[in-house]
Amino acid sequence: MKSQQLRDFLDAKAAYYNQPAFVAGDPISIPHRYSLLQDIEIAGLFAAILAWGNRTTIINKCTELMELFDNAPYDFILNHQAQDRMRLMGFKHRTFNGLDLMYFVEFLQHYYSNVTSLEFAFSGHMDDTDKDTEKALTGFHNMFFTLEHPERTRKHVSSPEGNSACKRLNMFLRWMVRSDENGVDFGLWKYISPSQLVCPMDVHVSRVAARLGLIEKAEANWKTAQELTAMLRTLDPEDPVKYDFALFGLGVIEKYV
Repeated sequence: MKSQQLRDFLDAKAAYYNQPAFVAGDPISIPHRYSLLQDIEIAGLFAAILAWGNRTTIINKCTELMELFDNAPYDFILNHQAQDRMRLMGFKHRTFNGLDLMYFVEFLQHYYSNVTSLEFAFSGHMDDTDKDTEKALTGFHNMFFTLEHPERTRKHVSSPEGNSACKRLNMFLRWMVRSDENGVDFGLWKYISPSQLVCPMDVHVSRVAARLGLIEKAEANWKTAQELTAMLRTLDPEDPVKYDFALFGLGVIEKYV
């Protein structure tokens, strides 16, 4: 497929999936239940971290978690007492369990007691001269684990330093940073540019990208995510990650590969 044909094809697919109707069946529906910035951030972070497996199951588990937070995640995070965390111990989704959740809540309470927005946990590690969010992801990972934590929890917050594709955190950043008239992504964060985002990459996206010739090998790691994003920037330098809608839709919904 020639470059212009590829751009036209992906533009059409991105436009098809990047619509309000996409929200209901996707984990992004969880933060869309809220209007307060911090509620959106917290619900979005958990929805992204738990975005593993069947989308319906993910949404159900996130709904269960928000109910544990009394459907007011920021108020719960900021004002709960240590004994209130005991209700969280029974939560489980795949390999994410109550012990992991307890640490996430502890970190977020500590963080929000000092800073108003989770944006700065990412943007504070990079600036507008960085080509992408590698420093932001590495910095967030390191900051997240500054408190005493269970070793097992480390697998739930990835870092480019380990050559992880950081799919779930890149998806979370897309939700928070991208902004357009379609209203799927929130566009609430302003210190990271959409042009710096890295495309969320999992096995489905990597297979579609390889079939389309956007990457050499269907591998879901950090280097390949950067390779894919560099190609997507040739199609749209200002908003390369809009093509995540196209690649996801082709891979997961249309079974393009």
